[in-house]
Amino acid sequence: MDARPFRVYGDRITEARGGLPPFAQPQPVELPERCRTRDLVDICTPGDSHAEIALAALAAGKHVLCEKPLANSVEEAEAMARAAETARARGRTAMVGFNYRRVPATALARRMVAAGRLGTLRHVRVSYLQDWLGDPEFPLTWRLRREAAGSGSLGDLGAHIVDLAQHLAGERLAGVSALTETFVRERPLPAAEGPGTGPVTVDDAALFTGRFASGALASFEATRYATGRKNALRIELNGERGSLALDLERLNELWFHDATGPGTEAGFRRILVTEPDHPYLDAWWPPGHGLGYEHTFVHQARDLVHTIAEGRRPDPSFADGLQVQRVLAAVEESTAKNSVCTPVPD
Repeated sequence: MDARPFRVYGDRITEARGGLPPFAQPQPVELPERCRTRDLVDICTPGDSHAEIALAALAAGKHVLCEKPLANSVEEAEAMARAAETARARGRTAMVGFNYRRVPATALARRMVAAGRLGTLRHVRVSYLQDWLGDPEFPLTWRLRREAAGSGSLGDLGAHIVDLAQHLAGERLAGVSALTETFVRERPLPAAEGPGTGPVTVDDAALFTGRFASGALASFEATRYATGRKNALRIELNGERGSLALDLERLNELWFHDATGPGTEAGFRRILVTEPDHPYLDAWWPPGHGLGYEHTFVHQARDLVHTIAEGRRPDPSFADGLQVQRVLAAVEESTAKNSVCTPVPD
C-alpha cells in the first residue's frame, strides 16, 4: 500500500468538487487526478465538503480518514456511514479523526474504566474552553458560517467532547437538554471579500446536560469565548469506586481517586503517563519525557495503518461519527425547543 495520504485542504475544495456547490443530498464527485494514485484519502476540509469527498473516495476504492465532525448534517453522515459499510465489505477502511482518543492519558483512562476501577458510573463532567473569538473584530471566517461549518463551537469543540465522554464512559448518551448562544452576530468580512460586515450564522457557545443509557448524568460546555482559556479540555468521571480527571493542557497527567481505600488516604493522586507500559509510550522516550498535541496525530495514523493492515473494524468508525452527529443534532433541536429534553436516536 502507498501509505502517503492525499490530503484535500480548504483551498482545494473547488477542485475536489469539480466546481459544484454543496449538495443537500451528498453525492460522489470525481476525485482529482493526483488522488487516484493514492490508497488513502485524508479529508481535512471544512465540513460542507466531507460527504462529497468521502463518497467519491470510497467509491473509488480508497481508504478514508475524515476529520471531525463527520459531516454538517445527520443526512450527510448517514450517507457516509452507509458508504463506509459497503466499502468495508470490499476491504476498505473509513475512520473519523477524533484524535483526543489517542492522548496516552485518555487511552489509559479508558483502560481503567473498562477494568472497573470506577465501578458504576454516576457523573461525567466535561468542558472545552477557548478564547480566540473574544475580539469582535476577528473576521468572518468559514468557521462562523453555517453553510460551510454546519455549526460553531458545538461542532468544532462539542463533537470532540461528546465523543470523548462516550468513549471513556463506554456508553452512549440517550438524551440531552441544551442552550446555545451567538454573542457577536456581525463580524468584519475577510480582507479578500472586501469591506463591510457579514452575519455570524453559527453558535458561539453551547451548554447542555445529558443522560447516559445507564442513568449516569453528564454536563457539557463548549465555547470560544472563555477569555484566558486557550485549549482547555477538562473531563472528570465519577463512579461508585473512584474518579478520574484529565486536563488537555497538562496532557501527560491523569488524576485518579480510589474510593475503596481508607479515608485517611483519600484524594486524587497524579499519574504521570510516560511509562513504556502506558498506551502508545513504548514507541517514544524514556519515562518522564512528555509528549505533545502533535503526537495524537502520529498515534492516529499508526492506529489507522494497523487497522487497515489487520483488517479490523476502525475505531472510531463512520458509524461512530454518525452517532456523534445525532447527538449534535439533538442539541440543536433541544435549543430550538426551549431546552426541552430531546432523545438521541439509536
